[in-house]
Amino acid sequence: METAEHLKHRYLACERKGVFLLLMTSAGMMGAYTYNLRGGVFCNAQTANVVLMGMALGKGQWREGLYFLIPITAYISGAFVSEFFPSPVKKMGLFRWDTYLIGAEMLVLLLVGFIPLTVTDRVVQVIINFICSMQYNTFRQAEGVPMATTFCTNHIRQMGISLAKYARHRDRNALERGLVHLRMVGCFLAGGIVLTALCGLLQAKAIWLAILPLLVNFLILAHADLFQEHELLEEKPAGH
Repeated sequence: METAEHLKHRYLACERKGVFLLLMTSAGMMGAYTYNLRGGVFCNAQTANVVLMGMALGKGQWREGLYFLIPITAYISGAFVSEFFPSPVKKMGLFRWDTYLIGAEMLVLLLVGFIPLTVTDRVVQVIINFICSMQYNTFRQAEGVPMATTFCTNHIRQMGISLAKYARHRDRNALERGLVHLRMVGCFLAGGIVLTALCGLLQAKAIWLAILPLLVNFLILAHADLFQEHELLEEKPAGH
């Protein structure tokens, strides 16, 4: 039987690397989905929207430029919701916020699959912006390693840093950390490959593929909340 001291110092289920690998797989699918089928954009982050907004305004295209305030606001709203609700959710005493979020993501993606491709792409883009923001702000560290679960830029940067540390100091811990980031990128890439290969067949419903890794995560987190870690529901994951 695990002691209270051991439980205190182990990583929570929502911090385990396997959970983050599945999140990256799902995010890769979401990015491929919006690019292939919903307007040729990536909704996992907001850098592109800010750049496109600046370009449109620079050309005097005010209406087009101001539109980007909508997805940017959706992203801000996702961060707000994921920052505001964890504390009230804890008081319910059933699941952690992380688990509820995964469940909500699955429900939203299920509904997105029913939105015809004839509906303006911007509706789906804003929805994906919102849930990606919540996921990014909720899952921050995998077993002590800072992570971003909806895009790859930081992972690729960290791979370069890890290689430099290993080359200069033969730091095996840095090398192992770099390999963790490499696996994250690999899962993101795999998700994009799988969804792109099947989007022609499944069309709008291709987004349902992104539910599968989320479902595995939901089962893992729900089991931990109800049984293995129920006494730790009040504990914050690292990075919060």
